[in-house]
Amino acid sequence: MQLFNQLMAHAIALVPRPLVRQLSRRYIAGETLSEAIHKVKELNASGCSVTLDVLGEDISSIAQAKKTATQYLEVLESIERSSLRANLSVKPSAIGLLIDARECLRLADKIATTAKSFENFVCFDMEDVSCTQLEIDLFKQLGETHGNVGLALQAYLKRTYQDIVELARPNNSLRICKGIYAEDDRYLIPNARKDRRAINEHFLAHVAHCFEMDTFVSVATHDEYLVRDIIALAEKKFIDKKRFEFQMLLGVCEPLRAQILAAGFQLRIYVPYGPDWYGYSIRRLKESPQIAGYLAKSLIGR
Repeated sequence: MQLFNQLMAHAIALVPRPLVRQLSRRYIAGETLSEAIHKVKELNASGCSVTLDVLGEDISSIAQAKKTATQYLEVLESIERSSLRANLSVKPSAIGLLIDARECLRLADKIATTAKSFENFVCFDMEDVSCTQLEIDLFKQLGETHGNVGLALQAYLKRTYQDIVELARPNNSLRICKGIYAEDDRYLIPNARKDRRAINEHFLAHVAHCFEMDTFVSVATHDEYLVRDIIALAEKKFIDKKRFEFQMLLGVCEPLRAQILAAGFQLRIYVPYGPDWYGYSIRRLKESPQIAGYLAKSLIGR
């Protein structure tokens, strides 16, 4: 199955654009904010919280960064107006991190300040290794004045063991994910590229450290074995269910989603939307062979 998924990921660029659009509808809320809000309402009604991502990290100017930041402010207003259980996920590169770090900090501060006024929260996504230290620095700067920001860390990176010691604090919030970017092996834990399951023990260690430090941790995974291990760890350490949550991508592993909810755990769905649906779809499918496999099986079924 793993080989099949990898083959599908490599072949995804050959799939006609209209077909990618058709298949992506399950994994992307739509192109507009109104479509995204409709999806959030559906997910809230099913028992899930949501984190919203405005697609479009491939920007080339500060003007585009400002436009993206404005979109996030509009998302916050819509969440507040509709009383939704939703927060934000922001890719720092989408608000200018690699163009002007100082302007990115200003825009991030504005988003976090607005979120705080609505008693809401912003998680800054982790991107490829060219961004890692810049995004950690951004998070630390924002954390000096904002208590409503979080940061994603990637378990497949060697450096995460050092980063989490610095960042796991009682008042901090971290998201642990496996990591999806195609990085050079020198940055990765052993066998991370060949076997995604090899990441599990490192992922579990990072979550355990967050539990020990009383850091709120979002467990972002679709790996059923890892979910079981996290639950067993939480039960062994008598961790209150309010001190962590599971996170999953929209449209992925819905039976596992149902199991997590049925067991009484908090679950947040990562919901992307925006006009850059094609770019996001292709990147996500290449970066995550498992999802490419799901789509291929959907296509075969059709």
